[in-house]
Amino acid sequence: MDSRLLRHFLAVAEHSSFTRAAERLQLAQPAVSMSIAKLEKSLGVTLFQRRDRTIALTDEGRALVHHARNVIQALDDAQREMADIKGLQQGEVRIGIPSMLGSYYFPPLLMAFRHRYPKLKMKIVEGGTWQLQQMLEAGEIDLSVIVDDGTLSGLETLQILKEQMLVTVAEDHPFAQQKEGIRAEEFFAEELVMFREGYFHRRIVDRLAMDLNVQPNIAFETNLIPLIKSVVRQGFGISTLMDMVIDPEDQIATRPFNPPIWLDLKIAWRRGSYLTKANQAFIDFMLEQKRPD
Repeated sequence: MDSRLLRHFLAVAEHSSFTRAAERLQLAQPAVSMSIAKLEKSLGVTLFQRRDRTIALTDEGRALVHHARNVIQALDDAQREMADIKGLQQGEVRIGIPSMLGSYYFPPLLMAFRHRYPKLKMKIVEGGTWQLQQMLEAGEIDLSVIVDDGTLSGLETLQILKEQMLVTVAEDHPFAQQKEGIRAEEFFAEELVMFREGYFHRRIVDRLAMDLNVQPNIAFETNLIPLIKSVVRQGFGISTLMDMVIDPEDQIATRPFNPPIWLDLKIAWRRGSYLTKANQAFIDFMLEQKRPD
C-alpha cells in the first residue's frame, strides 16, 4: 500500500474536504481526488460518502483511519531513527505550547535552547490544550506542554512546572483585600473574563464549576491576555491567571483560591513513539530548567 495515498486519505478525513486537504498538502485538488480513487480501488471499498458538496467517512473509512495513522507514524518514526543512526547533525523539535505559556514562560527558554543547539530547528505551535493534545496524538507535533488533569492516556509525561492559578481582580475590588483567599463559590458569583473553550485555563474553571453545579457568568471570552488584563483592570469582570503573566505595571490584584488550585504542567509525547535526538535534547534541557517544588 502506497504511504502517499494514506497521507492524502488522512488529510481528507481530517478536513472533511478535498479542497482543504489539497491546500494543506500543497497539491492540486484533482491529484488528491485521484489518490483517494486509487486507494479505494486497491482496497475494493468506498472510503467516503459524497453528497452534494459534503463528504463523510464510511464505516470502512473510519476503520482505515486508525490503521493509516499507525502506519504513517511508524514510517515517520523509522525515518527519524535512521537519520539519527547515521549521525544526523541537524534536526527539528516540533512542540506545541499553550498560549499563556508561549507568551510569558517559554520565550527565554526557547532562546536559551537555541543558543545551546544552534543547528537544531524549532517548530512552535501555539494553541489550546485540547487542540495540541489532538495534534500530538495524530503525529503532527512530537512534543507538547500540557496540563495534567488526570485524564491523559496514551502519553508519556514529565513534570516541568507547578504553577498556581490566581484570582485576578481590579485593585479596588473587594477581593483585593481578602487575605484568606477566594472561595470558588465567591468567584462564580462574579462576572468573569475567560479564555475560550479548549484552553487549559478555561477547562480548569469549567471543571470547577461542574463540581459545584454552578453556571459561570462569563461576560467576556478572549484568548488575548492583554485584553483580559484591561477588562479586569477597568472593573468589568474578574478572571484567573497564572502568577507568571502578572506584572506590577498591570495595576491589577491577585489572590489565591481557597483552597489553592495548582496546575501540573508537563511535557508530553506519544507512548511508544521514537524520540529523536533533537526531541530528547529538548526534554533534557527542560528538566534542567525545572524549578524546585
